[in-house]
Amino acid sequence: GCLITERQPILILISMNDKDIEIYQKEYSDSRFSTKITKVAKSAGRSVIKKALTLYYVMKSKNVPFKEKAKICAALGYFIVPLDLVSDFVPFIGYGDDIAAIAWALHSVYSKVTPEIDQKAEERTNQLLK
Repeated sequence: GCLITERQPILILISMNDKDIEIYQKEYSDSRFSTKITKVAKSAGRSVIKKALTLYYVMKSKNVPFKEKAKICAALGYFIVPLDLVSDFVPFIGYGDDIAAIAWALHSVYSKVTPEIDQKAEERTNQLLK
């Protein structure tokens, strides 16, 4: 499960269960994602932002099953939540738990990342980091 305490490792997020997915899905909305990604682009860095945007564009794709979209929605919902395992403002590791959640979802939909999706994510990342 994903019952997180301060002593548990960040990678526990990789085992998000159905209840966790449901909880974090409720945190997601397109507008909240857009606000968060714009606000934290420079502090989170290129890797986090591009992976999050890649998930966003995969989620919007018609070729992705609902179950996979639910995982993406949960991972992006976790990214949006202001209170998470490691504060996003802790230097060097602040986005570690967010990266774990994003990687967990990205791993399950990697085959759905088309060159077009990758290009969109790259272009939007570049815009945000100007």
